[in-house]
Amino acid sequence: MSQQLQGKVALVTGASSGIGEATAVALAEAGAAVAIGARRADRLAGLAQRLTDAGARVLTLDLDVTDEASCRAAVAATVSEFGGLDVLVNNAGVMLLGRINGADTTDWTRMVNTNVLGLMFMTHAALPHLVERKGAVVQMSSTAGRTVRAGTGVYNATKWGVNAFSESLRQEVYQDGVRVVVVEPGIVATELREHITDADAKASIVRSAESIRQLQPEDIANAVVWAVTQPAHVSVNEILVRPTDQGW
Repeated sequence: MSQQLQGKVALVTGASSGIGEATAVALAEAGAAVAIGARRADRLAGLAQRLTDAGARVLTLDLDVTDEASCRAAVAATVSEFGGLDVLVNNAGVMLLGRINGADTTDWTRMVNTNVLGLMFMTHAALPHLVERKGAVVQMSSTAGRTVRAGTGVYNATKWGVNAFSESLRQEVYQDGVRVVVVEPGIVATELREHITDADAKASIVRSAESIRQLQPEDIANAVVWAVTQPAHVSVNEILVRPTDQGW
């Protein structure tokens, strides 16, 4: 891969698996120094070793995006280690599907805190540095931020929130040269659905996923790299990526 991001610095949240892991790899392959953040330190260590062995500059971050102080510390550590920040990828998220009636509302709190507030905290902490470097923020949304289905309402609400926040952000920072990219994947072969606590909802999404050719994390990572390596006058604001077989 060409070194289009040589000299750039990227921070990826939720980097211990799935889309976050693949995105960190892709950004490093494109030449960026990469800060990788997540709560699972063992998984991060393995990824960091692979990236280092491949010649990348890597920083591991013990990051809980639901904790604003942790978000500020992660950004500060990245800037201290690498001298700045050019790309923030807000990938950390959870998908705890289930019907509204009878729901375990602790799932709702967890989704809102991670998918919405966590993304906002990271964006807020990183923004001064992104303005300084005329960088980019990539928000990992979902097709659930565009289409609503029964049994996914609160997850939908978090992703619609991500999209609304990101468009407002874009209107605030475009004159500073900062680009805001919203990526909306369809079904991707990741661990995301393994954490669903509602048995019926989990079985339903697993059936749907297994019935189609799913996207791979690398498909989304490639889209992220493509967006952030466009010329400075080009701002790719929204990327919707579904599996060919996904009809919703």
